[in-house]
Amino acid sequence: MPDSETAGDTGRGVRQYLRHRTRVTVDALEHLVGGLGTAVLALAAVLLLVVVAVACLVGVGLVVVPSALQAVRSAADRERARLSRWGAALPLPPPVPAGLRAALRDPWVRRDTAFVATHGTAGFALGLIGVSLPLSAVQYLLFPLYYWLVPPDAGGPGFVDWRIDGLPDALAVALIGVGCLAVSVALCPRLAHLQAVPGRRLLAPPRDVDVSLRIAELTATRAAALDAHAVELRRIERSLHDGAQNRLVAVTVLLGAARRALARDPVVAGEILDRAHDAAELALAELRTVVRGILPPVLDDRGLAGALDGLAAGCGVPCTVDVDVPGRCAASVEATAYFVVAEALTNVARHSGATAAAVAVRRDGDRLQVSVADDGRGGADEGHGSGIGGIRRRVEAHDGRFTLTSPPGGPTTILVELPCGS
Repeated sequence: MPDSETAGDTGRGVRQYLRHRTRVTVDALEHLVGGLGTAVLALAAVLLLVVVAVACLVGVGLVVVPSALQAVRSAADRERARLSRWGAALPLPPPVPAGLRAALRDPWVRRDTAFVATHGTAGFALGLIGVSLPLSAVQYLLFPLYYWLVPPDAGGPGFVDWRIDGLPDALAVALIGVGCLAVSVALCPRLAHLQAVPGRRLLAPPRDVDVSLRIAELTATRAAALDAHAVELRRIERSLHDGAQNRLVAVTVLLGAARRALARDPVVAGEILDRAHDAAELALAELRTVVRGILPPVLDDRGLAGALDGLAAGCGVPCTVDVDVPGRCAASVEATAYFVVAEALTNVARHSGATAAAVAVRRDGDRLQVSVADDGRGGADEGHGSGIGGIRRRVEAHDGRFTLTSPPGGPTTILVELPCGS
């Protein structure tokens, strides 16, 4: 029996590892494809700069220098937006200065120019290598399915130039595909990281600008935290005033009526006491609801995964939950993630018209990523009082990031990133 349990644990471990590696490789491939697209734009900007520089030597290129610098800024901003989707946000720079001399002295412009030169060459090469590896692997792996359509003397795909006389030779080509696939799994994440390094270093604000931006960002998030705290206090006060307080007032009135009726009509007094008892139970239920709204005890009892499973079970729309968070995060972070999912699922059940929803929670380094998606009608707008604004304020109070994607016709996806420590 212990041997079978050990084998089962080993099998689960292998499956989890394979799922993890597959997810990491697919994410890296997606990063490389996006980076290849921005590298093409950067390469075009570099070629434009070269043409303008040559034209300046003969005195006719000075008038188009501002346009060339604007093209460089556009290419750099595309990469800023791409990198911000996959990690820490890169703030957008101020507009390119109007004067030629001021533009050439601007540190943002110099960093953008250095970036397009690096990303348009090295980033382009890394993207091509990263994309070609899995494509070559697929080509080699599928060769046994169509080798008979290729003349034997034509060889196989890629660098396979020897004669293919039958299925054994085709299977040998497929083995090359297995090797390419293994190389892709091992190298694609590293290539994606290397491709992003120039953007992370060169497109970040200069140090003095970064400090001022960070101060402004912290000021804004502090204000958001205070607003979220004030909104939460108002919600608690309203819940206590409209719920538990009214119930307790009713208990007091009923107890007074029961005391007055006790001497003259004990039967009526007993009925009034029963009503007072029911009102007291309702008041206790209201108080429990308010307490759970402050910090759900289910998080301590069952952890984030169990708490979200409970939310999904109580949702009016069929909902799946996938939580991959090793260990525990800070209590405030888990509470925020819980409330984000709770509010999002409430919106799904009330407003979306969806037939299915999915919740996914991942921990990526020091970031907790929460995704809530549904297949409803879309068109969600935080300005229409659907609770999305409250979600945004709660997330920003934790210095997190909130993204809503909800085109008309659906689907709707809420993405939240929260800092959770290393």
